[in-house]
Amino acid sequence: MADTAGPGAAPVGGAPSFPVPTMPAPPVGIVGLGQLGGSLAAALTAAGRQVSGWDVDPAARDAAAARGVRITREFSGVVVLAVPLPAMATALDGLVVDADATVTDLGSVKVPVLDALGPVLGRRFVGGHPMCGTERSGHGATDPQLFAGARWALCLERDTELPRWLRVAEVALAVGAEVVPVTAAEHDDAVAAISHVPHLLAAALAGAAAEAGPLALALAAGSFRDGTRVIGSDPAFVTAMVEGNARPTAAALERVRAQLSRPWPDLVATGHAVTTRAGDRRTVRVPLERAALLALGRAGGAVHRRLAAFVEGWVPGEG
Repeated sequence: MADTAGPGAAPVGGAPSFPVPTMPAPPVGIVGLGQLGGSLAAALTAAGRQVSGWDVDPAARDAAAARGVRITREFSGVVVLAVPLPAMATALDGLVVDADATVTDLGSVKVPVLDALGPVLGRRFVGGHPMCGTERSGHGATDPQLFAGARWALCLERDTELPRWLRVAEVALAVGAEVVPVTAAEHDDAVAAISHVPHLLAAALAGAAAEAGPLALALAAGSFRDGTRVIGSDPAFVTAMVEGNARPTAAALERVRAQLSRPWPDLVATGHAVTTRAGDRRTVRVPLERAALLALGRAGGAVHRRLAAFVEGWVPGEG
């Protein structure tokens, strides 16, 4: 690349870290056809990928079939678990999965899912989490554009097989997402701060406003709506998410409490500076090697294209 992404990045023309697969894109099977799974199936079908799916809800199966998804209990290629966190460990029960299939998930926490599925699936498992979705749920909330422009965290553990990681990354790229290489622990620490704590703060803000009385709720407008939107999500989903990531969420919440104890002018100025910072990006090419890919993610960057011996992406600009 003309630019590098820090440690491990290399210029165009460097050697690949492993033989680059040339096989056609594998089929994708999706277990769970609610908002995320149904949206992924619809987006992949629109992109020309071969997609099959299953859901315990007949209505979700019928809705997916109407969008061109083949409904089956047999899967191969890349298998995506798009089920609630409490159901993750049993999601494949009663299904037939090819012995060489790569399995990934869309769960909002990664360490507990890795702990549950890693011993069973071994190196076949690649944890993932697309940072998208709305407060709506179920197959009625399907949106084939849901992933366009979204960040998709994809876990690279020490024993992750890079060709499998790339297969999952290609699924994310096919629906318009940008891939952020992370470890499961790094992911959980990060999303505690930018997703899980905001859900708790939204709940606290709504509860405090209710205690202020009917007049306060009657006057609530844009800032209150924006600040409380996410707590309109299914309470069971939010509870499973924050309890499944309890330690990092508690630590992130303590950082928020510390911020709130600062003098208000300093607090406001700091927050304003963070949210209005420059959004410049610098294009980089990174070799297909774990340390280099993780360096890209840790720098705040993402992958947006697969090349032969590299991935192309971006990191935040320095200006």
